[in-house]
Amino acid sequence: MAVHLSDKDIESIVKIIDGWSRSEKLTWDNLILVVQTRLFRKYSRQALSRHERIKRAYTFKKQFLSSGSDSKTEFKSVELQKAMERIERLKAENERLKAENNSLLEQFARWAYNAHTRGLDETFLNRALMPVDRERTKI
Repeated sequence: MAVHLSDKDIESIVKIIDGWSRSEKLTWDNLILVVQTRLFRKYSRQALSRHERIKRAYTFKKQFLSSGSDSKTEFKSVELQKAMERIERLKAENERLKAENNSLLEQFARWAYNAHTRGLDETFLNRALMPVDRERTKI
């Protein structure tokens, strides 16, 4: 039986993609192997690409790796090399988060427009959610 990806798993997979090194080629097969070794579950390419955050992070990282400068410069200091790799990973993560944020802003604008066309005002949309009664059961 297939195990569904939780939000925590999706976040872990996105972080794996963000930390992907230039030394190893980013492919779906390689990603599946790394995910299997770190999360101890095997997912198919289709299962991973079905989630928008994973698919977006994958395509963004592929573009970043292919278009980025070939910074394969070897430094004498191992610490400096690790620091440069960390900076590169953080830059890629920052760019991915900016793209994700823009996507969410577009979605919010779409929702705001749809709410406006339905006659829903800001006070209605900002109402608190109804409290959940976990003690109540239906028999």
